[in-house]
Amino acid sequence: MGLAEKIFGTYSEKQIKKLEKTAAIIEGLAEKYSAMTDDELRSTTVKLKDRLAAGETLDEILPDAFAAVREADDRVLGKRPFHVQLLGGIILHQGRIAEMKTGEGKTLVATLPAYLNALSGKGVHIVTVNDYLARRDSEEMGRVYSFMGLSTGLVVHGMSNEEKQNAYRADITYGTNNEFGFDYLRDNMVVYKERMVQRGHNFAIVDEVDSILVDEARTPLIISGAGEEATDMYEKADRFARTLKKFVIKEMDTKEDHDNIEADYIVDEKARNVVLTPRGAKKAEAFFSVENFTDAENADLMHYVNQAIRAHGIMFRDQQYVVTDKGVIIVDEFTGRMMYGRRYSDGLHQAIEAKEGVKIEKENKTLATITFQNYFRMYKKLSGMTGTALTEQEEFREIYRLDVVEVPTNRPMIRQDHPDRVYKTVNGKYQAVIEQIRECHQKGQPVLVGTVSIEKSEELSRRLMAAGIKHTVLNAKYHQKEAEIVAQAGKLGAVTISTNMAGRGTDIMLGGNPEFLAKQEMRAKEIPEEIIAEANGTSSTDDPQVLEARAMFKQLYAKHKEAIAPEAKRVREAGGLFILGTERHESRRIDNQLRGRSGRQGDPGESRFYLSLEDDLMRLFGSERIMALVDRMGLDETTPIDARMLSNSIEGAQSKIESNNFKRRKHVLSYDDVMNQQRSIIYKQRADVLDGGDGISDTIKKMMLSNIKECVAAHTADELAENWDLDGLKANLPYVCREDDFNYTPEEFGTLARQDISELLETRALEKYEEKEELFGKEVFLEVQRSILLRNVDLAWMEHIDTMDDLKGMINLQTHYAQKDPVTEYRIISGDMFDAMVSEIRDKTVRTILSVVPKAAQPIKRVQVANPVMAGFEGGAQKTARVTIKKSPSEKVGRNDPCPCGSGKKYKNCCGAAGASTKQ
Repeated sequence: MGLAEKIFGTYSEKQIKKLEKTAAIIEGLAEKYSAMTDDELRSTTVKLKDRLAAGETLDEILPDAFAAVREADDRVLGKRPFHVQLLGGIILHQGRIAEMKTGEGKTLVATLPAYLNALSGKGVHIVTVNDYLARRDSEEMGRVYSFMGLSTGLVVHGMSNEEKQNAYRADITYGTNNEFGFDYLRDNMVVYKERMVQRGHNFAIVDEVDSILVDEARTPLIISGAGEEATDMYEKADRFARTLKKFVIKEMDTKEDHDNIEADYIVDEKARNVVLTPRGAKKAEAFFSVENFTDAENADLMHYVNQAIRAHGIMFRDQQYVVTDKGVIIVDEFTGRMMYGRRYSDGLHQAIEAKEGVKIEKENKTLATITFQNYFRMYKKLSGMTGTALTEQEEFREIYRLDVVEVPTNRPMIRQDHPDRVYKTVNGKYQAVIEQIRECHQKGQPVLVGTVSIEKSEELSRRLMAAGIKHTVLNAKYHQKEAEIVAQAGKLGAVTISTNMAGRGTDIMLGGNPEFLAKQEMRAKEIPEEIIAEANGTSSTDDPQVLEARAMFKQLYAKHKEAIAPEAKRVREAGGLFILGTERHESRRIDNQLRGRSGRQGDPGESRFYLSLEDDLMRLFGSERIMALVDRMGLDETTPIDARMLSNSIEGAQSKIESNNFKRRKHVLSYDDVMNQQRSIIYKQRADVLDGGDGISDTIKKMMLSNIKECVAAHTADELAENWDLDGLKANLPYVCREDDFNYTPEEFGTLARQDISELLETRALEKYEEKEELFGKEVFLEVQRSILLRNVDLAWMEHIDTMDDLKGMINLQTHYAQKDPVTEYRIISGDMFDAMVSEIRDKTVRTILSVVPKAAQPIKRVQVANPVMAGFEGGAQKTARVTIKKSPSEKVGRNDPCPCGSGKKYKNCCGAAGASTKQ
């Protein structure tokens, strides 16, 4: 904290001071609402809605709304929001981020702004990091909303369309960031408006906001359909990669000459990148029997090889991914969870599958995509809560226009955060870690050990087993009992090894969690979950099952609480939960999240990080001067180094990585911002078509007349009429032109006018349109037009997404040498491409509509072009029609043109690739 902040207070302290008056008003209403009967309290909802309808604002009814739901929280859950929780709720309502420490009751805080904003009838979305938390919170907090007369919805993977529609129609809807985003994309792929599930983006409260809006924002959401079958090139490239020698370098210096390195490819650890050397390229030429590996015609081969060496050079089992009976599963490096249904894009996942010897799945075609940044920026009001946001406040402000306000804790924080202990080697560090765990274990102090990967959690587990220390491991491989493990991590003498603790969502209570134990015992008695969810409620009910469950829960809770009390006391006397970090994460937030598991609600606790100079962070980003100094000191591996020497180096390394990651996310977003403008136009036009009704006729007619005007203008551009390309005009407008049209004599050319030609063709087009309408019947013809237009829009948009990806790669390469801004070039070129796509949609739609004829005795049905059956970063299934395209022998086929064989694939992925493969 700087001198000015010490004198005048921090930004957060000033903001909290401004909110104290409102919080005091809410607390002043407590007596009024506590005196109400249940029915009187419930009726508050109707009264508040009436006040809104009469012209009052949400801010004006906030004190009464907060006071009412605060009372409901107490009656239904037995939890009354503290003063600081009221402050947190006001911050969320204002569309800001509330930083609240672990154990301060963020889930309960959300009920305050959620209830208030739901009174508008426009819906509130509460976003969690996983299905478990969404389900748990919707069940528990949903009882409060239900008590107050509001409905609660839950959106999780695997629900039917009807179930999701009902969930989104609810006043307050819980779900994960992935599901909300994917539902938005799917809504913009439907062919009937009635199939859409979402009803707008009014207000969102994002739990673990830093995890969702920062960490997960690195990778866009993609809905994919299965494209072409994976070729055997992945296996061939993998066999080739296994013959290569790699050279691992801390950081690539572009000024250095790496051509003479005795290796076939270079791994840049800092940039997490791989580069094939000239020596490796020569080996590739021999292995694949090609003359020049770097020729443009070998671009696809280069792609396969590059992905193969990436799979071997920077992607490691039990770090970035695990291998199960379901194949290669990505592990989220920030949460330590397995990410089922998600796949690395651009063939990397297939390369890893080849490396691991599992079935290579189909390559995927992108059907729809959006970044989390652009999805969440659609909300009229966005807010979030987390225990760790201040380190990323610049990004929140710049990308989302959100400011961060730190909320004080309900009770003073008494956790002791000890200085880091740093050792020369990893082995020396592990020895010290074992000794610290043994010391805590012997006095009964529970220990939560944080590790950065599955591999390292298992390495420490092996060492603890050898030392005879009983412990539990929680990582992506052993996650089935996650909530139970975390809930009991505060028991006397417990030792828990875990990967990153971000977003676990379960409080670690000293001595154990009596509520969790009571519910576990009820589950063992096979009591239904919906009854268990009501077990610790106090709302009025006549349901005998619920009444019986409440009596049982009360008895079990009291039993477990009594049994835990002496143990909790002993744990407190032993020092509370000890947090032991075995490595610094590249993000300070993840370290702070780990620390934050201890010292909740005024409990005692301790934390310390154990590091080594061989840790990745220190090795790659630490100061070379420090490393050299330690070597000169001659310390052995078991002697700790004075951490004060390294504190600036560690903080500097983390800050540098955080800054680099922010730049990468901004770079990804800068491209998607261009795409987002185009996506918004397409989705708006698509929505207009779905809403269209009779208006679709006017839309098609405008497209038809516009298409004719453009065509006539293009073919009659010359000032001299005799130079006009009237044959070309007839070829481009076959649905309105006749063979004997425009067969003028030389004398007649002098009397021609563009307007006359245009009017002639426009009149014919309108006549033909009316003939079609009469032939089909008005209602059926409207359906035909809607189906044709949607189909053309969807096909063109999917192809445009692929083309934009290709453009991005090409632009980056070209602008590197031309010293131009790649995003500017991307914006200019993609704008032209978008205009061309819109023109193509219009042309194809008009041609098809004026050429279509009804099938005898067969009803017209809409066909959904894209029908994703599975969502992830990659995933899904999609059958594409086989299209035959013929070209003359003299006409050159472009690499991205449809293959002349009629496969429906691009030439480069079909016969163009086959030619190269026959040389191998």
